[in-house]
Amino acid sequence: MKFAFSVAAMVAACVSAPAVAQDVNADPIFGTVNLSVGFTPDPFVVDLASGGTNDASNLGAGCRGFIATSPDVRLNYSAGSLPLILSVNASADTTIVVNAPDGRWYCDDDGGNGLNPSLRFGSPMSGRYEIWVGTYGSTSNASAQLHISELYSQ
Repeated sequence: MKFAFSVAAMVAACVSAPAVAQDVNADPIFGTVNLSVGFTPDPFVVDLASGGTNDASNLGAGCRGFIATSPDVRLNYSAGSLPLILSVNASADTTIVVNAPDGRWYCDDDGGNGLNPSLRFGSPMSGRYEIWVGTYGSTSNASAQLHISELYSQ
């Protein structure tokens, strides 16, 4: 009887855990960027399309929008004393989701200019940042630009 209860408890735990469809190790859709503190040009801009079919709210509180399974951009960053600012410029309502080198998820919806997101890492870590740009409220894709900066947000 004890064994049956343990199996049932494990099944219940698996069913109740949120499904995370993001693959942090997949090849990024719009490429890999390698930057070190003091990089130029600043901002470094990546043209991309926002959106996907995965609901980012499954990643945790504060995450919104629809994102792809694979990261849009992989940033390999060598940090220094400057902040790292990731922001989006788009005419659509966009969101940003980042899996940082510490393995934690960071998200923003409207922290940038207008309906655009922005994340500021005041004391950034060196390492790999997996970045998704989402579309708020819809699985449709929209033209967008990811701005990577140490000086200002878009």
